[in-house]
Amino acid sequence: MNRINQKLQENKKLLSIYFTAGYPQLNDTVTIIEQLEKEGVDMIEIGLPFSDPLADGPTIQASSTQALHNGMTTQLLFDQLKDIRETVSIPLIAMGYFNPMLQYGVEDFCAKCEEIGIDGLILPDLPLAEYKEHYQATFEKYGLINVFLITPQTSKERVREIDEASNGFIYMVSSASTTGAKTGFGNEQTDYFNRIASLKLESPQIVGFGISNTETFKAATKTTNGAIIGSAFIKTLTEKGTEGISEFIQGIKRH
Repeated sequence: MNRINQKLQENKKLLSIYFTAGYPQLNDTVTIIEQLEKEGVDMIEIGLPFSDPLADGPTIQASSTQALHNGMTTQLLFDQLKDIRETVSIPLIAMGYFNPMLQYGVEDFCAKCEEIGIDGLILPDLPLAEYKEHYQATFEKYGLINVFLITPQTSKERVREIDEASNGFIYMVSSASTTGAKTGFGNEQTDYFNRIASLKLESPQIVGFGISNTETFKAATKTTNGAIIGSAFIKTLTEKGTEGISEFIQGIKRH
């Protein structure tokens, strides 16, 4: 069974952490993954830096730009991760835009993911219809879960279609804005969380965008299976480097 699905079976609210590969320093990628597992994080999303990250807020954009300046590439990330399964067993998800994957070659990219132990992919700009028609067979051949995104604007019909196509979890974007830490959720988000919960979907849901502390983690996971923290974690890396990881994660987990 895929590690993501194994993790989703656990009776707990899952904490997933996103970071940008090659940031703050080019060779921090493996250190960050190993430390996050040690601190008890449930899943890790490894961001592939891209020059035109449409869905990302300023914090993640800046980390992406810096990682590219540092020299991060798709191939280098694969090289860095080649022995990662010797030291960690946590589910690993590669998150990025479809263009770098296309440039690398979709089949080659998926084969490499399987070889090094990547469990799933999040590609916000790969449309569902395109995925089903052209790429689903390849993803499944290499045992990769494709994680689809929904937003407060996604229609009920579309949500059901995504639920049916999912073989892992649904990434619930908490708002229509770009990524970034928020101090709390308003009525609009709460209504959205409740609306999705009322649909009784087959796939577990994990919330991303706007989770930065214990309070927002609790609010986001009240009706869902877990939450993803990205911008707030990257801010910690910016300010404190890898030395700040333990304090940050323990601060979130005090709930």
